[in-house]
Amino acid sequence: MASNTGQSGPDNEWLARLKEPILEPDLAIIDPHHHLWLRNGYTYLMPELADDLASGHNIVGTVFAECHSMYKQDGPEAERSLGETAFVTGQAAMSESGGFGSAQACAVMFGNIDMTLGAGVEPLLERHITASGGRFRGVRYSSGWDADERIRNVAPNANMLADNNVRDAAAVLNRLNLSLDSWVYHTQLDEVGAMADAYPDLTIILNHVGSPILGGPYRGKSKEVFEDWRVRIQRVAERPNVVVKLGALPIRMGDFDGDRSLPPGSEEVANVWRPWIETCIDAFGPSRAMFESNFPVHKRWVSYQVSWNAFKRLAENATDEEKKDMFAGAAMRAYRMENVIR
Repeated sequence: MASNTGQSGPDNEWLARLKEPILEPDLAIIDPHHHLWLRNGYTYLMPELADDLASGHNIVGTVFAECHSMYKQDGPEAERSLGETAFVTGQAAMSESGGFGSAQACAVMFGNIDMTLGAGVEPLLERHITASGGRFRGVRYSSGWDADERIRNVAPNANMLADNNVRDAAAVLNRLNLSLDSWVYHTQLDEVGAMADAYPDLTIILNHVGSPILGGPYRGKSKEVFEDWRVRIQRVAERPNVVVKLGALPIRMGDFDGDRSLPPGSEEVANVWRPWIETCIDAFGPSRAMFESNFPVHKRWVSYQVSWNAFKRLAENATDEEKKDMFAGAAMRAYRMENVIR
């Protein structure tokens, strides 16, 4: 059996072994979280994205998520992420040509800056807005941190969302009508709530349902993790300026005893994710919850076609208006896309 876990990218041949009919093919979708990159010998740029967007679902637009892609190789360190913004602008122009399908790929984006620069980020943010041709909607600050050395820390220290300089940078985002994407681990969700309280007019977009940690010291403790996460996610959802992205969870755990010759189907994915997704929807409400692909990261395990079928299964009991919110409306509001999507 072909492996689908290599670091060089997904095994498309393996994913192609499973095809599903498209559920609710007319439902309009904005994918609010995907990347583009060329790394480790794996290419996922506009042509590869366009192939996925053409999988049969009605994808009308996408939001590019920062991923340290195509940074400038020289110049001041703080300015190197401008390379990613310029790169995304070029990819968006390719999409706008119409040669890659009808979806408005990279219609808007959120990028990366060093939030520890504090109030000094303002001129840099203005350069990102200019370089993006007006597509720049905000910044992602990844502050995942855990005291256990078995967990990969993406932040230099604990509780970076409370750092005075980071708070000053958040104030600039707020003043410029930009949003803050936040990637933390589930044990840090109260930090997101505190940031939301400090800047109640700042739209904070919580990535990946709050990233419950299921490995390292938490391995084999999924029930305990779920209960701790559930309490924390309900607390952060009390802040009306926080929006949640629904996706990017583990799909097939090590104890899976089914047919490994086929990739996961939408029923399997929906069943595995249901407790987490439904808890988020109940806590935030459909108007503040948006399904996300997290491609090509999740393309290691599941196809784009199956991903969105799984989300539609998870939303099968929602009303038409609630579906409009979770598949497009929440993203459109959070990323201020009303005048962007045709």
